[in-house]
Parts: sequence; structure tokens; C-alpha cells
Amino acid sequence: MEKTWRWFGNKDKIQLNMLRQIGVEGIVSALHDISNGEVWPLEDIQEYKNHIESFGLRWSVVESLPVSEAIKYAGENRDQLIENYILSLENLGKAGIKTVCYNFMPVLDWARTDLYYQWEDGSSSLYFDKTKFAYFEINILEREGAKNEYSEAILSKVEAIQNTITETEKNELIDSVIVKTQGFVNGNIKEGDLNPIQKFKNLLSLYDGIDKNQLRENMKYFLEKVMPVCEKWNIHMCVHPDDPPFALLGLPRIVTNEEDIDWLLNAVDNSHNGLTFCTGSLSAGLHNDVPAMAKKYASRTKFVHLRSTNVFDNGDFIEADHLSGRGKIIEVVKVFQKENPNLPMRVDHGRLLADDVDKGYNPGYSFLGRMLALGQIDGVMATVNAEFYP
Repeated sequence: MEKTWRWFGNKDKIQLNMLRQIGVEGIVSALHDISNGEVWPLEDIQEYKNHIESFGLRWSVVESLPVSEAIKYAGENRDQLIENYILSLENLGKAGIKTVCYNFMPVLDWARTDLYYQWEDGSSSLYFDKTKFAYFEINILEREGAKNEYSEAILSKVEAIQNTITETEKNELIDSVIVKTQGFVNGNIKEGDLNPIQKFKNLLSLYDGIDKNQLRENMKYFLEKVMPVCEKWNIHMCVHPDDPPFALLGLPRIVTNEEDIDWLLNAVDNSHNGLTFCTGSLSAGLHNDVPAMAKKYASRTKFVHLRSTNVFDNGDFIEADHLSGRGKIIEVVKVFQKENPNLPMRVDHGRLLADDVDKGYNPGYSFLGRMLALGQIDGVMATVNAEFYP
């Protein structure tokens, strides 16, 4: 597989010359300064591509060209936003960029409650605490009906949190759930936004009355509209699984398991309608057999994210070491190296190691933590290749 790295542009604390030195071959990036829904000009795309190539690297994958909320909930301006999306795809095609990673998750891009969960060795990683998330929904967001979606055991723990939590801890939870995990990926809420809770409530209200079937139909509508330009320029649209792969906040989730993936690949049965296979997102659901899914969807996979999780009996999960956990990355690498070699792959989410602290890296996107993971995966790929292609 091609070794790629997610890079957030010139504002990223990690520079391209650093990536070349650690064996990165391709860059996964986006025009982060362009607002959601606006057209990506060809000149801007070409300038960005040229800059990446000046470091001896290539712009391998766009992650992401964001799908605006109004496309997902079928707002009045949906068709205009889709037309803008098509123009951006055409400009990417003209520049020779053929792989686009996107998601169809309403409002939240991904969800964690703790961004710096401590391991015994002093490193930290991302963590999802189901009880903390329930507290956020019930006591901070005050979402109607949220209590009905949790067990009595969870509700009892939520009440205990309410009796001890400080205002600082509340603000940290808000920051973790809806600000820091969203703002740096073209999110709906960004650092410095006033009253993020009210803004978040407003976004959730846009999906009132939209269930799983309706969201599926909205996704199908979008994909059918963009497939012609994808065929023209041989662009692969690669949907990222929902993270985590289960319902949150009363919102429908439609890329969580085999049944969901079967539906979306069959609903728009076009080779350009593909999958970003994320071992981390999929492994956070106990219902998913990750290596079996890799084998099943190998031919429709166009981009791979490699990370892993440990899932606990109470529903919590933590980002695991890349060589352990439910992601079973070694088995997954074997599948793709045999069934669909040469795919772009990036290690996703790394631990925050000692010398990463206070560097200002985006949550989950440390330098040393991901470099360690890349070294681990590079070794796995070399071993697998020696076995398959001696």
C-alpha cells in the first residue's frame, strides 16, 4: 500500500519536509480555508498540489471535500450545493486527483469524550466514555428524549456525575465533544464560536423528522448526481464509516455495519462509488468483524485508514496500539496486500507521546505517535509482502 499521511496544510505544525524524511509517499489533505459548500477553484487546487509536489510528495487523496449539511437533510439549497460539489470534483479531476474521502454523518464528524486519556506509560489517546456522553446529552445539551435511550445503570452514573462535576469539567466536555474534534476538519463548530451548545442544538434541529431511511435516500440522491462527473474524470468517491458506528444524539447513522455498506454500494452500483475502509471506526462496533469485512469489500475499497480500538463491556472504547485491539490490522493488511494492493493507506490517530505534548497538534494527529504507528505498519507491510511476493 502507498504510505500516506493526513496533513492540514501550511498551518499544520508538522511540515512536509518532516514527512518526506520518515518515509511518507503521499499526502492526504484538503483546501481547509475554503468554506463548506463553496467551489474549489482549479487554480487553488493546482497551487496546493504543486506545493506538495515540490517536496517530492504527491497529493494522493482529498480528505475531505465536505458534504454540506443541507445536502444531508435535503434543504432548499441542496441542488445548488451539489452543483458546487460537482464543479469542485471536476476541478480536482482536471488537476489529476482521483480519490475523494468524505462522510455522510449528520452534524458530528466523529465523537470522543476524552482527548488525552492517560495510559500507564504516560502517553495518551482518544477515548469514548458512554456515561460521560450520556451526561453531555442529558444535562448539558438537554436533548429531549435522551434519557429514554440509556439504561437505568447509566442514568444512575449520570446522576452521580451531576453531583460532582465542576464548571471547568463541563466546559472541557463541551470542548471535547463538539469543538476540538470538529473545528479542524471543516466542522460546523469551530474554536472561538460563541455559545457552541445553542449552535449545536440548532444544527440538530435541522434533522427533525429525518430517520435512517430518509437519510439513505438523501445520500443516494447525492451520489447519483455526482457519479457522472466521477465517471468522466475517473474519480473515486470513498465514504468513511460512521465514527463511532452506532447511533448518537438521536441522529440516524447509515454507514455502521455490513448491512449499511451493502445498501450504499448496491443503491448506487457504480465502481466510482466506493469505500474508505477504516479499521478504527468499524472496530469500535462489537457487531463488526473487521478482517471479514475487509475481505468482503476489498474490491470496492479505494482508501484505507489503519488504527484500532479496544471496546469495553460497558460500551466505552479507547484508541488502541496499532498492532493490537479489535482492528486486527495485521490481518487487514494481509487482505488488502493480496486482494487490492497499492491502495493509499494512512495510519490514523496516534498516541500523544512525551515530546508531542504542547506542540499544538490536532487531537489524534500527533507527529511522534503517528510516526511510531507508521513504522509499525511499514514493518507489517514488508513482512506481508515478503510472504506474498518473495
